[in-house]
Amino acid sequence: MLKGIKVIDLSRHLAAPFCTMLLADLGADVIKVEMPGVGDDTRDYSPMIHGESGYFMSVNRGKKGITLNIKDPRGKRLLDQLLMNADVMVDNFRPGVLDRLGLTEEHLKTINPRLIFSSLSGFGQYGPYREKAAYDLVVQGYGGIMSITGHEGGPPTRIGISLGDLAAGLYLTVGILGALVSRQQTDHGDRIDISMLDCQVALLENAIIRYMASGKVPGPIGNRHPSITPFETFPSRDSYIIVCAGNDNLWKDYCRAIDCPELANDPRFMSNDSRTRNHGDLSQILTEVMSRKTTKEWISMLEKVGVPCAPVNSISDVTEDEQIKARQMIVSLNHPVAGEVQVPGCPIKSREHHLPETYKPSPLLGEDNDEIYRNIGLNNEEIADLIREKII
Repeated sequence: MLKGIKVIDLSRHLAAPFCTMLLADLGADVIKVEMPGVGDDTRDYSPMIHGESGYFMSVNRGKKGITLNIKDPRGKRLLDQLLMNADVMVDNFRPGVLDRLGLTEEHLKTINPRLIFSSLSGFGQYGPYREKAAYDLVVQGYGGIMSITGHEGGPPTRIGISLGDLAAGLYLTVGILGALVSRQQTDHGDRIDISMLDCQVALLENAIIRYMASGKVPGPIGNRHPSITPFETFPSRDSYIIVCAGNDNLWKDYCRAIDCPELANDPRFMSNDSRTRNHGDLSQILTEVMSRKTTKEWISMLEKVGVPCAPVNSISDVTEDEQIKARQMIVSLNHPVAGEVQVPGCPIKSREHHLPETYKPSPLLGEDNDEIYRNIGLNNEEIADLIREKII
């Protein structure tokens, strides 16, 4: 899909590296730029496998890696040379950092007017929070999502993954792909500005409209859906089962499958609206009914009548799931130090673009210095001098 697209990746941590990994999965040539001797902070994040960070490996596959001190004038000139022939630059510095280094939008337009200059930050390039520092948990707090996560009466709860980072990385990917399409028509680059907080608000789904419509502030309601009933987890005889009867026909099918046809005709439960209003009564009944059989037994019965349902898998269950394996969503990386490492695969499947059978592992620090710097015209002596001066 993105064969021939060159991406200079100045990012670190999770959000923007997740984006550039996706771009690499789609065929882009991604060059990750790190500080000499230090590298991305996540190189020190656990789990460590033979001294290499599994965290770093899981979001930096498919990339080439170089070291470059862009704070040094010589390093900045080398970055300019790399950007002259690039299509996309990605960073996640706090707003103002690149400007202070002279890497302004005007400067980048001068050296490459077709460059898509893409920044991801906690709060965006403008607004009163512009210079605030942010990590995933910070924007989960600011964005309201923690206030509606967890069980009723419980404390605010962080989503179990770094959704603040990952959502921003996905939105950044969408923005870059849109800019690449637009550039085909205009021959001009673009400035992409992604705020992690913006992305959290965009993902609040119907929480905003529920508040605006009712004036009632949404709170945590556990595993149920606020607008559809039954749409939640129930204890089974041996574990938990998810039931999603998303409309009245599915509700009737569900009642028959669980041998409770009378529930479908109960005035309290005849429509989705009435079921949602009387959720407490219905949940009490269904909790008792669903505890009578195992999760596997219920899934077999409900799938026969087309009612969406699922177990609550552990991470171990996920890695062994036959559907996950069939879709190649757990892939192996043959890392030169860590050895064989298994990480999540790419979920984007395409008839025309075939994902690689084997993925390039994340780069060692400065692994591709020689190749990349030779490609922009440096010789052995110049490269050795830059190493001595700790510029690369």
